[in-house]
Amino acid sequence: MSDKKKYQGKNGNNTSKEDKYGVASRKDKSSSRSTYESREFSSNKEEKNKSKTKRYKGNAESILENKNDARERVDTNHKKSNINEELEPKIMREDLVEGRNAVIEALKSDRTVEYVLIAKGDMVGSISVVIAIAKEKGIVTKEVDRRKLDQMSQTSSHQGVIAVVTPYKYFEIDDIFKYASDRGEKPFIIILDEIEDPHNFGSIIRTAEVCGAHGIIIPKRKNVGATPTVYKTSAGAIEHMRIAKVTNINVAIEKIKERGVWVYGADMAAQDYIFDTDLTGAVALVIGSEGRGISKLTKEKCDVLVKIPMVGKITSLNASVAGGIIMYEIMKQKIR
Repeated sequence: MSDKKKYQGKNGNNTSKEDKYGVASRKDKSSSRSTYESREFSSNKEEKNKSKTKRYKGNAESILENKNDARERVDTNHKKSNINEELEPKIMREDLVEGRNAVIEALKSDRTVEYVLIAKGDMVGSISVVIAIAKEKGIVTKEVDRRKLDQMSQTSSHQGVIAVVTPYKYFEIDDIFKYASDRGEKPFIIILDEIEDPHNFGSIIRTAEVCGAHGIIIPKRKNVGATPTVYKTSAGAIEHMRIAKVTNINVAIEKIKERGVWVYGADMAAQDYIFDTDLTGAVALVIGSEGRGISKLTKEKCDVLVKIPMVGKITSLNASVAGGIIMYEIMKQKIR
């Protein structure tokens, strides 16, 4: 055997011995170490990913729970606020007059004006008229920050001036008849059946005053009163109109009918048109609420139901507009 073969044989025996005792070569050791490290890295990576996933799920669940809790809190607060609003409705003050024209008319009338608040720096235009009349009547005027007026305002349109007055003094039905008698005219009365919109009420007052009505009768319940919005919408006409509050509209109708007044009800289902109806003499016009119109019982109390001609696709008019059209027809027939 050559030395080469011996050498190879020795290497072979050594290799087999190493294999026999499980001793790997450097290359094998390196390979196994890298495989082990790779497996260990993969295992660590998987654990980290699992940990991250758990954390993410935990965070997501906590976020969702927080959102649900927030929603529940908002819903609860909203319900509480609604309950509070139902239990504590906004109180409409009747001792404020807002807007330049309305305040001027209040100052001109016999109404008791406690004082007038004017926004600082707002002294141009009709504000000078307000100041002049107040000074002439010895009524105190105060300059205040506009934000104070914004807080007090109930119309959101005070125009830089608010007058604090004694609440509106309602009249009696007898006062309306006396006023007509003093003017040597036959009574012209407006009766409102549950008008709840202050803008409609203010507009009706303004039109009634212009058309020469002697007074307005309203129910104590389910009808807006002399609020700041009504004052402003009527442009101060409420100061020249006698408004009577009654417990029962139908009883009031019976009383005025006993005094020779014919009662006409505005109803779109009526048979007679207003221009075909004799509206001269002592008349009272009943205007129904914005939604349902005149109530069934009140219709039965009316002597005649009248309607306005309409040719459009809309089958009804705003209460104040319809009332205005009929009031002008009554005035036209009276002065003709």
